[in-house]
Amino acid sequence: MSTTAAPSRLHTARAGVQRFGTFLSGMIMPNIGAFIAWGLITALFIEKGYIPIGALGGFGKDAAGVPYVGLVGPMITYLLPLLIAYTGGKAVYDVRGGVVGAIGTMGVIIGAGIPMFIGAMIMGPLGGWTMKKLDAIWTHKIRPGFEMLINNFSAGIWGALLALVGFYAISPVVVYLTERASDGVHFLVDSNLLPLTSILIEPAKVLFLNNAINHGVLTPLGIQQSLDSGKSILFLLEANPGPGLGVLLAYSFFGKGAAKASAPGAAIIHFLGGIHEIYFPYVLMKPILILATIGGGMTGIATLAITQSGLVAPAAPGSILAVLAQTARGSYFGVILSVLLACTVSFVIASVILRTSKDKGEGDLAAATTQMEGMKGKKSMASSLLVGGGTAGGVALATDIKNIVFACDAGMGSSAMGASVLRNKIKAAGHGDVKVTNAAIANLTDTYDLVVVHQDLALRAGQKTPSAQLVTVDNFMGSPKYDEIVALLDEQAANGYGEAPTAGDVAPSPAADAVTAPAAGTTRPAQVLRRESVVLAGAAGDMSGAIDEAGRLLKDAGAVDDAYIASMHERERSVSTYMGNFLAIPHGTNEAKDHIQSSAVTFARYAQPIDWNGKPVKFVVGIAGKGKEHLGILAKIAKVFGDKEQVAQLESAATVDEILDILGKVNA
Repeated sequence: MSTTAAPSRLHTARAGVQRFGTFLSGMIMPNIGAFIAWGLITALFIEKGYIPIGALGGFGKDAAGVPYVGLVGPMITYLLPLLIAYTGGKAVYDVRGGVVGAIGTMGVIIGAGIPMFIGAMIMGPLGGWTMKKLDAIWTHKIRPGFEMLINNFSAGIWGALLALVGFYAISPVVVYLTERASDGVHFLVDSNLLPLTSILIEPAKVLFLNNAINHGVLTPLGIQQSLDSGKSILFLLEANPGPGLGVLLAYSFFGKGAAKASAPGAAIIHFLGGIHEIYFPYVLMKPILILATIGGGMTGIATLAITQSGLVAPAAPGSILAVLAQTARGSYFGVILSVLLACTVSFVIASVILRTSKDKGEGDLAAATTQMEGMKGKKSMASSLLVGGGTAGGVALATDIKNIVFACDAGMGSSAMGASVLRNKIKAAGHGDVKVTNAAIANLTDTYDLVVVHQDLALRAGQKTPSAQLVTVDNFMGSPKYDEIVALLDEQAANGYGEAPTAGDVAPSPAADAVTAPAAGTTRPAQVLRRESVVLAGAAGDMSGAIDEAGRLLKDAGAVDDAYIASMHERERSVSTYMGNFLAIPHGTNEAKDHIQSSAVTFARYAQPIDWNGKPVKFVVGIAGKGKEHLGILAKIAKVFGDKEQVAQLESAATVDEILDILGKVNA
């Protein structure tokens, strides 16, 4: 019993650390571009930079004797922490959580007087979580028409209170913790013990615990150190590509089989592309090679310490190009030398291990990659790059796909529309055993083989379904990814997975949309699209006006109230309802379903295309579905707008009757 319990507890603990690390990196990684921008501005314009400019670098005074503020200080003190806080709060409670988290973080920033990255990583999620809990108290208890007033003031009041808490309570604690952590780093540096961190960092990388260490601790401390001295060694403790490159080169010269054949290509991807996980399976095939990466890591860190070299900002991904782009002035020799020596030591140790072992590294690379994915908890990029997993125009092959879900924020409009289009394509290709459903992201479970989601929602969907393959789209009606998924299923059937297409399955059956039909016993209103809900010449001139027009038509039809119309705007701020083929389907959020009195559809056509978040829209179809009625409605709309000839007929229709002849299927 004890023999099996220990690995289970270890796996659970590792998974917990991985989730924590993923959450931390989820706040840092989306903002790496901002860190890079700050690093470039710092390297160029500070007093010791390549192009010293006082007004930009923040040194010197203007003609009136007023000290320059510059870009460097405000960006590191305010912009970067607030971006981190907003991202963390948004991950917990969408945009509303992000805003409240950023407000609370401002109190920590002002209270501390120094860049507050750790404070931001605390206050951002805290603000989002507490706002979510507060909203839950009065959800569905607000009188219609007062929702926006209550929501805005509750967020403002709670954000202000959190800013005060951050100023008086959180900032002193975070300053103390930051100083102690900084003292620990200085102790390791002064005692020449910093290279020993590789004993933890290198195995952590292979176990996918690196995000918790790198982006959770090293990056915030490194930024503080870089602000004080213009550079930090901490940015290269984990990101140095030398140790991994050494292992891959050793396999290239002394390995055997698939490992030897694939190692050179993997080395290029690792070193230039910065995809470090590509070398993890090579270590997992022969775990003793972790000694090579530890030796290389220690050598690289020691070289940086001796030469007093570092980077001005994080290098992400860990490509040599990113490393050189962030190298501090005067540190190029030390940084390049650290990469070369780290690679050399790792190569020598790995070569000795491979040459003196009976197993020359000809282990099962596919099995090692699968093992790595099991530890990572989701599909790995290395699976297609190393194992040669089939791809279909950018969608990598996953084994035995039976259950596909199309996810969106509310699980209503866009996901139902996309699911209908994809379902018809899959059935037309003869893959009748593949189930396609749609769901709200909040309701996703990690039980699907493949998840299709709008690109703006990929992060949230990935957190809910870490084991599934993720495909992102930006066009719900005609995304080329749908054809790639069908090709993937064709390849899957050809390889012996799933059910091969048959001649009788070429055309979709009459039950092709059975999943989207109303449940037995339910009755759909006879007229969900009425004559008075069809507008041939829309009056709106922009996206907001078009949403209002669609909402007003739904309200006039007795289907929704003002709160639902407000939620249509909220939904659009979260993710676009643009569907492709000049169509947008604005609809409310998942939380607004209670504000739907009956199912209804509206149609408005615009002579001049409306700019819909950068996409041209000529047709705006408003929809409100009671219960699950919207699924069947959307399936029929999808069939119409999936046919370019019918779209052209809608564009040229001169009367309401012509429109109803084409869209009248929604009333069936």
